[in-house]
Amino acid sequence: MKPIRQLDFLGKRKLAFIFSSILLLISVSSFFVNGLSFGIDFTGGSIYEMHFNQSVDLNKMRSTLAERGFADANVQHFGSSEEVLLRLKPMENINQQELGQQILEAANASQAEPGEMRRVEFVGPQVGDELLDDGGLALLFAFIGVMIYVSIRFEWKFSVGAVMALIHDSVITLGFFSVFQWEFDMTVLSAILAIIGYSINDTIVVYDRIRETFRISRKTEVEEITNNALNETLGRTILTSFTVFLTVLALVFLGGKTIHGFAIAMLIGVVIGTYSSIYVASAIALALGLNKEDLLVTQKESILDDLP
Repeated sequence: MKPIRQLDFLGKRKLAFIFSSILLLISVSSFFVNGLSFGIDFTGGSIYEMHFNQSVDLNKMRSTLAERGFADANVQHFGSSEEVLLRLKPMENINQQELGQQILEAANASQAEPGEMRRVEFVGPQVGDELLDDGGLALLFAFIGVMIYVSIRFEWKFSVGAVMALIHDSVITLGFFSVFQWEFDMTVLSAILAIIGYSINDTIVVYDRIRETFRISRKTEVEEITNNALNETLGRTILTSFTVFLTVLALVFLGGKTIHGFAIAMLIGVVIGTYSSIYVASAIALALGLNKEDLLVTQKESILDDLP
């Protein structure tokens, strides 16, 4: 049965490749020119835990800290509205004890009643480097895991297409953070990993539909089968992506500064991931020479399909 919609997605794949290539070129160029604006999680710095006897107005505290030269301070509630956790990037030519006193004075000046310093910790740059290395390994293992799964579940051309689409999504999302110099911290890294999971789910749905469509219409050309599969899953893709987009959009405006980077990364990732599931993953598989023999049911696939 023909799908209701007949949008020629694959007919526009050359334009999509050009568009993706431009975004990737801008992103990679920005990595070399600007780099990423790493947060305290990766650069090291100071952590201050303070207690107040009343609920703390974080916006007022941030404004006061900015006026006194601590505009980069990351301020958030810690456990309750009376507890404040403040993170500060490394500052040169200043004694740590004096810095802690200045932070406490600025924080107290922003509130009706003064608070007290409960804990001071210094995170060295070596710890930040280790976290960055671990984050990179997490991304690498995610890509390898996806490639292994898709290779077992489908065919190697599909797995390459899926992984290339995930790399495409990750690089472009990071490119936005590099171009606009938004802070890159652990929450953004966790968003990148979440984007990988979200994007591969969409791609797997499309791949499944391609294979199912071929099994009921084997005389149809592979490109037409793929295009039909994209059309048949379009409604599900749009509804899922739009729902997630609205949820993440609410986090961007209402989630607060603490998860702002996470929300922005997810917002970009949902849009780019949806685009790559339609225009990148399947198009790459076709470019690698996907043919009807690749879509035939193998004994391996038959066994996997019977699994719950």
